[in-house]
Amino acid sequence: MAFENQYLKPRWRLRSGERKWILLVGDILAGAFGLLISLYFWGQADWLNFSWDFLSQRIPVWYYLLPLLWVIFLVDMYDMRRATHLKETFKGVSTTAALALALYLVVFFISDTNSLPRKGIAVFIFAATAFTFLWRFLYIRVFTAPGFVRRALVVGAGNAGTAFCRAYNEMQLPSLNITGYIDDDPLKSQATIEGLPVLGKGDDLLNVIDKYQITDLIFAISGELNPELFRTLLLATEKGVEITSVPTLYEELFGRVPIFILQSDWILRSFIDQMRTTGFYESTKRLIDVFVSILGCIALVITFPFVALAILIDSGTPIFFTQNRVGINGTTFKILKYRTMIQGAQRFGQPRATLDHDQRITRFGKLLRMTHFDELPQVFNILKGEMSIVGPRSEQQTLVNLYQQSIPFYRARFFVRPGLTGWAQINQRYASNTSENAVKLEYDLYYIKHRSLTLDFTIILRTVGAVVGFRGQ
Repeated sequence: MAFENQYLKPRWRLRSGERKWILLVGDILAGAFGLLISLYFWGQADWLNFSWDFLSQRIPVWYYLLPLLWVIFLVDMYDMRRATHLKETFKGVSTTAALALALYLVVFFISDTNSLPRKGIAVFIFAATAFTFLWRFLYIRVFTAPGFVRRALVVGAGNAGTAFCRAYNEMQLPSLNITGYIDDDPLKSQATIEGLPVLGKGDDLLNVIDKYQITDLIFAISGELNPELFRTLLLATEKGVEITSVPTLYEELFGRVPIFILQSDWILRSFIDQMRTTGFYESTKRLIDVFVSILGCIALVITFPFVALAILIDSGTPIFFTQNRVGINGTTFKILKYRTMIQGAQRFGQPRATLDHDQRITRFGKLLRMTHFDELPQVFNILKGEMSIVGPRSEQQTLVNLYQQSIPFYRARFFVRPGLTGWAQINQRYASNTSENAVKLEYDLYYIKHRSLTLDFTIILRTVGAVVGFRGQ
C-alpha cells in the first residue's frame, strides 16, 4: 500500500492540557515583563533611582507576586475554545484589565498617600495588558497554524461519531480539524453527515490516512469490531497515528461526559472506580468548606442589615427564601438564600427552573443574582455539611423526578454534595429545559469523575471572576 511506503508529514500534536500549560507560561512571562517595566518607571521617579538599593529597600515582597495575581485574573482565558479566537481573547483580556484597573482605583482611593506603590501598580496593569495581548495574538497565529492542528478521521458514522461531530461543529475548535468519517455501511457511502463526508470504508482507511495526512483517529464504534478493521487500526498506530475513543476525546475537548453515547452499564463498569478520591482530598475539601463558611457567616452578619433593608424596600417580606432540595445520596435538605423573586413566585405554576430574563425576579434581586450575593446564606448549609463550596447545583425534587426519566445517568450527580458553585455553573447559563439540563449533567459528571483540589480551586477562581465581573444570572 502507498501508506506503507511513506510516513506521515511531521506535526506537533498538542493536547488541551499541553496548550493550557503553554498559555500559562506565556501569561506568567507577560506579567513578569509588565513587572519589570513597572519597576523601571517607578524607580526612575523614586529618589533612590532604579538600582539595587531601590529594589531591596523600596519594593515590598508582595509586589513581586503581581504576575501570579494577573494570571489568576486571566483564569477564564484558559478555556481552549476562547483562547483560540481573537475576538474572545480581546474581550477576555480587556475584561481582566478593566477588573484589575477597578481594583487598583479602589485601593488608590482608600489607601493613605504613599502607603502603596500606586504608580507602580498602574504601570504594571497597562504593561501586563499590552504584553498579554501581544502574547495571546502570537499564540493564536502560531498554534492555530496547520503544523499544530491535529487532522482527525472519525472511525464510525453511527450515533457516537455523529454526536461527537455535532458537538465539534457547535464548539468550533481550531486546534482540531475533522476531515470526515470511515464507515462500512453501504447506505452511508459518499454521504455527508453533520457537514462532514464519509470518505470510505474500513478497507480504505490506510489510503485515506495517507491522502489527507491524518494524525488522529477518533474511534466511534460501540458494537463488535471487524477483525480486519482491527488489524488496519494497528497498522495505523505503527505509522504514528494516534487513536482515541470518542468518550475520552469528548471529555478532553469539551470538559463534559457524553452521556447519550455511553452504554447503560457505564456507571458500574468505569464511573464508580474513576470517581473515587483519596481521604486527603475529602478531608482537605471539608476543612476548606468549614473555613470558607465561617468567613461567609461573618460577611453575612456584617452585610445582612443593608441587604435586608434593600429587599424590604424593593419587594417586602420575607427576606430569606427556603426550599427543599436534593442532596448527596438523594437525601433532602432545606436550602437558604436571599429572596430574589416576587412573593409567591411558585403560584405561577409547578416548580420550574429559572429562565433567562425571568419575569419573577425583582429589581434588587437582579443585582443580587448578578453578584451571586443571593447565595451567601447558603454558608449555613455548607457549615452543616449539607452542601460544599464546589459541586453540582442542588435541584428541587420535582425537577429531579422529571429529569431522571429522560436524561441518562441523572442520579449519578448525587454521588457528591451539591455545591455553592460548580463546573456546570461556570460553563453554562441557566438550564431551562431537558436538553440544556442534559448538557449541564455532562459537566457535572465530568467534575465528579475528575474532581481534585486543583479543579476545585480553578472553579472557585472563575466564580470569583464572575462575581467581580457581574456575570451572574
